[in-house]
Amino acid sequence: MEEHTFDPDLIREIFELVWRRTAAERDKNENSQNVDSEAGASTSKKKGFNGANPHALKLSCELLRIFVTEAIQRAAAIAEIEGSPKIEATHLERILPQLLLDF
Repeated sequence: MEEHTFDPDLIREIFELVWRRTAAERDKNENSQNVDSEAGASTSKKKGFNGANPHALKLSCELLRIFVTEAIQRAAAIAEIEGSPKIEATHLERILPQLLLDF
């Protein structure tokens, strides 16, 4: 039986989007702090992105799969205790704090 996991290309795109936004925010903050400083402009760091390591990407996909599976199982247990036939947002809200602490 094949286990379903997240598409590595999708996860890579999400990571790169976050990294680009973080870099842009950092650049914006650095530029606003160094407006009057010539040294700040001459000592800028390299602005390139080399991509994600394929092994790290595969591991990230697996971690996300396990996280989502655990969230669904915990929310299903709460729904079952309450006699609900389906998992609702309130069930996820109740398990989320402990789930985040566990991970």
